[in-house]
Amino acid sequence: MRLDRFLSENTALTRKTAKQALHRGDVLVDGVAVKKGDIKIKDQQVSYLGQIVSEIGDLYIMLHKPQGYVCSAVDDDGLSVLHLIDEPFKNDLHIAGRLDKDTTGLVLLTNDGQWSHRITSPKSQCSKEYIVGVSEPLLPELIEQFEHGVQLKSEEKLTRPALLDIVSSHQARLTISEGKYHQVKRMFAAVGNHVATLHRSKIGAVSLESSLESGQWRHLTKKEFLSLGQ
Repeated sequence: MRLDRFLSENTALTRKTAKQALHRGDVLVDGVAVKKGDIKIKDQQVSYLGQIVSEIGDLYIMLHKPQGYVCSAVDDDGLSVLHLIDEPFKNDLHIAGRLDKDTTGLVLLTNDGQWSHRITSPKSQCSKEYIVGVSEPLLPELIEQFEHGVQLKSEEKLTRPALLDIVSSHQARLTISEGKYHQVKRMFAAVGNHVATLHRSKIGAVSLESSLESGQWRHLTKKEFLSLGQ
């Protein structure tokens, strides 16, 4: 791999700023200042401003998304979830299963495209669990209705069977295995209710860590990322 590419992929430098850093003599290869970005890097030790640069490799991250943040790289108000990741590799990440701006909870981010595709592909039927707060009382018969599928507006087919667990008169735990546009909100609208609050608590076998406060993140454990995308 070219040195300038290695720097841009494993630090906060872009290709352009990497070349500038090289020109200034800020980059050492095996302890020697190198000014050309086209040299090939394999097993050499690279350092930038005195810090050793290691190859990042594949990344798998769990984030507790706050309300008001968007699951995209760019937001006019600067409230992209990527701004919550205080690491140089954040611009290489993409989101495996987006949430609406007003929805909170578990978001997975990665730089592994195949892994995220296996999670989000309709063929995988990866389950997602939500805690739903609604404006109208929840009726027991909704459990069977959700289990058989709900007819959404502008959709030809019923939703896949969903598991509804009524926690209280105005709160439920819902598990779905598909990801239609605004699906949870549309499912409750289809049965005459309105979603007031929505929080994703689980994707597949990975639950949002209870100690992870809103806006915080951590790397997935090996067991967690292997449990998804198989």
